[in-house]
Amino acid sequence: MTIKVEINTFEGDTDLNKQAIDHKAKKPDWLRAKAPMSKEFHELESLVKKQNLHTVCESAMCPNRGECWKSGHLATMILGDICTRTCAFCNVKTGKPGEVDKEEPARLGEMVANLNLKHMVMTSVDRDDLDDGGAAHWVDCIEAIRKASPSTTIEILTPDFRRTESSIDLVADARPDVFNHNLETVPRLYREIRPSARYFASLRLLQRVKERQPDLYTKSGIMVGLGETYTEVLQVMDDLREAGVDFLTIGQYLRPTDKHYPVKEYVTPETFKEYERMAKIKGFLMVSATAMTRSSYHADKFFNELVENKRKRDAELGIINK
Repeated sequence: MTIKVEINTFEGDTDLNKQAIDHKAKKPDWLRAKAPMSKEFHELESLVKKQNLHTVCESAMCPNRGECWKSGHLATMILGDICTRTCAFCNVKTGKPGEVDKEEPARLGEMVANLNLKHMVMTSVDRDDLDDGGAAHWVDCIEAIRKASPSTTIEILTPDFRRTESSIDLVADARPDVFNHNLETVPRLYREIRPSARYFASLRLLQRVKERQPDLYTKSGIMVGLGETYTEVLQVMDDLREAGVDFLTIGQYLRPTDKHYPVKEYVTPETFKEYERMAKIKGFLMVSATAMTRSSYHADKFFNELVENKRKRDAELGIINK
């Protein structure tokens, strides 16, 4: 069967020298986020502090925090709040992390149970100071959540674990429901944006997880507005599908401070819709492509859709799941 794919071209598609946008300039209307003012927001904030836990929502200055926390959704960040890497886009603190908190898994499980979370998102800083990149602690946290709240589905957003296969395998074998590892940007921009990471190593991580645990959902995401081209984004989609990735997220990069990498473009809603259209054509089970999309944004809702989309595709292909 031949599938005819219509590829639209956008003005400036081949422009590799897009100019930076003034950090203090007014943002487009489609990038407006509501301020975190609700009662539910403050209750969740208090619980996180009480349990002495960290969230990427706070550390990365996520613009969706008000909306998500009002609904009781958050993304916890394990292994401390100090990262051993310095990425040009990220607002998480960098430096020398402290000792691994051995009590963190138990506190995390307790919080998930207290909140009665149906779907849990967990991420971490990079811990290149640890031989396993923090993999064993990841497993401890997954197991603690399973014990405290067996019905909670677990989505993890991982670092690359120092590109160590044994560490990747250890976490994959803990069998979270969703294994997410973000590519973040196109390969041409890695040296500027993610100097300590390697594009093809991250791709291989995702591929390895899918090969080792074929029934795990794999997920990855990129930011746009960093100076990438439309064609480069489509190539990333192809690379991810080749690695067997099920779920793609694409969101607008927003500069945390004037010390971070500048925004080169505010991508229009129409372009995001085109990215979503092309990603679906290329075979992703689930796509979230909007200016405000972040890895954990509406993660519970999207997980349910992901499961349903797989069920429908399997039925179309005549695959019987036991």
